Amino acid sequence: MPRQASTVSLRRLLVLLTALGLLPLALLGVWGLYLVGDYQQRERERSLLDLARALSSAVDAELDASVGTLNAMGRTPVLGGGDLRGFHAFASAQVAAQPEWLAVFLSDTSGAILFRTTAPYGAPGGPVADPASLRRAIELHQPVAGSVVRGKGGRAAFPVRVPVENSLGRDYILSAVIKPDRMLRVIERQKAPASSVIAIMDVGGAIVARSKGQPQLVGGPPSPSLVKLMREGGAEAVGRTTTLEGESVTTAFARSRYGWSVAIGVPTAALAPASLQGLTFYAAGLAASLLACLLISTVLSNRIVRTFRSLQQGTAALGAGENVEVAPSRIGEIVRMQEALLAAGASRDAHEAERSRLLASLEAALGDSRAAGRVKDEFLAMLGHELRNPLSPIVASLDLMDMRGEAGSQRERTIMRRQVNHLRRLVDDLLDVSRIASGKLQVELKPVNLADLVRHAVAAFPGQPVLAAPESLWVRGDESRLTQVLNNLLSNAARFGKDSTRVSLESRDGMARLAVCDDGVGMSAAMLERIFEPFFQAPQPLARHTGGLGLGLAIVRRIVELHGGAVKAFSEGEGRGSRFEVWLPLGEAAQSGQESTLEAAPARLDVLLVDDNYDAVVATAALLETMGHTVRVAATGGEAIEEAARQAPDVAILDIGLPDMDGYALARRLHEQEPGLRLVALSGYGQQSDVAQAMAAGFALHLTKPATLGELQRALMPA
Repeated sequence: MPRQASTVSLRRLLVLLTALGLLPLALLGVWGLYLVGDYQQRERERSLLDLARALSSAVDAELDASVGTLNAMGRTPVLGGGDLRGFHAFASAQVAAQPEWLAVFLSDTSGAILFRTTAPYGAPGGPVADPASLRRAIELHQPVAGSVVRGKGGRAAFPVRVPVENSLGRDYILSAVIKPDRMLRVIERQKAPASSVIAIMDVGGAIVARSKGQPQLVGGPPSPSLVKLMREGGAEAVGRTTTLEGESVTTAFARSRYGWSVAIGVPTAALAPASLQGLTFYAAGLAASLLACLLISTVLSNRIVRTFRSLQQGTAALGAGENVEVAPSRIGEIVRMQEALLAAGASRDAHEAERSRLLASLEAALGDSRAAGRVKDEFLAMLGHELRNPLSPIVASLDLMDMRGEAGSQRERTIMRRQVNHLRRLVDDLLDVSRIASGKLQVELKPVNLADLVRHAVAAFPGQPVLAAPESLWVRGDESRLTQVLNNLLSNAARFGKDSTRVSLESRDGMARLAVCDDGVGMSAAMLERIFEPFFQAPQPLARHTGGLGLGLAIVRRIVELHGGAVKAFSEGEGRGSRFEVWLPLGEAAQSGQESTLEAAPARLDVLLVDDNYDAVVATAALLETMGHTVRVAATGGEAIEEAARQAPDVAILDIGLPDMDGYALARRLHEQEPGLRLVALSGYGQQSDVAQAMAAGFALHLTKPATLGELQRALMPA
């Protein structure tokens, strides 16, 4: 809107209108003058209260900014994925970028501090400053501004707390500890009289910032008279008080949305109405021009009313998100208000456009991320299938040679079996870490004698580690997953150790403590902080002799956490060995007769083996025949149906990926022919969804390639 060539001061117009309005009252004498003075006094007090409200809004805006920053931090993918260590690093960077932030805390819904940026990740949480505000944030589940507190070093600060939730559904309280200087700058930005005293107080009434005596008075109470005014005044009020310096002031206070209070005091003398003599003289001067000014005041007041009505309509349009339009004016202050209103409308439109663009970009990024996740899962499933398929005939051939007792190739078979087991473990680790990343890794908890499990795992491990364990020690756990934890720790000790590995198991403080120690290369402090991260490995030369993908320890940590336990790594330094400790809650022993016993397999079974991998079917058939069974083979689903129709087998072992139909469809066809037929799936696909799909198709058992001799024996057991 173009500005007019000349403007008139709004103050002059208001003075003129006020004088014209008060002039007829001069005829009423002293009483009329007294009413005018009283009116002016009330107007000044109202203006003072408006200023207190504006300051309260400014305080809310500052707190809202901190809440917005914390909410943005809470939506980061690092916290969304449950990576608290990564989020600790992210939060530390945010604190460094906020000059008035001292620290960021992350607490759980029980009030315990999970980490603080002033200490390394994993350090003890320590006591909570201002626990009352933390309890309010937990109970109300909404942002809270706490009370100002002085730390051990005498430095004052106040917390702002925001409830957040990650994608795993876990709730946290994210808190920022902020210096009071931030609120002091709010006071400094206000255009208040130089003689005024402004104070900002927290929910408990303690001073957070004050325009006078800031360093000494932060955290202390305001003057008793101000405390009384705020106690009796409700949400806002104006009254006479005495400052901490002993000065008599007229004070207005208002409370913010966060429960804080803002008070501004102006010396009482500055608000006193004009003297009776001055008002009388002024009224007498205006009396002569009463008639002439009456017409002028009418014209000017109508113009001002129309202008303010236009501003009111423009403000309403701004709030409703509509186009802002204002009528032209020659009053300078109103012109500047109109310019500010139009600028606010333009800024709002720009922000809305930017927000829409960011939301669209975010939706696109989320879609790409989901698609990439699906492609990754499909790739890993196919990778596991393709790697397990060639392993199946190798393992079957080794089992066959072991059963034949060929002593001449014992050493070579041992080497091959060790390398096959290593490759199988690499495939399992890759798939497990994918399940961990997607939150699909699950455990089935039941009573487990951890002492027996440890003895069996150590006895089966090459090199016979030294073991110290009690006769029995019961926990609630998943036996296969706990075996995987111990095997990964033993493999790690074997790769990085030198001469011996020591394993100990004991009960301590209501927990089972499993320790695996080696005398190998050890770890530095920097490595200890990252040893459980996926794909992390110690620096190695080009001629790698330890192998591995850096996934074993990350999988160990997740499995232990799913059991409600914790795993820790210790080392006195490089070259001084390492110690890994697994802590699990103790559980009750299994009831007598709870453990099932395996029935012996029949002496001879008719087995139908279906697989399109020639080497796999030949090796597995030979192994089953050596076990004393009759084996018929088929390479396609059609051949399998014909064989079953010719003579019903006792057991059918089916591959899932067949050239003419999948194993699930074949299973349904065979069940239609022979409803009581025992079906076993033998597939390179081994994810939980594959097992569930096999069970739904009528399979009695799902085996993942390569199947061990024990698994094949279990497959032939009657239902």
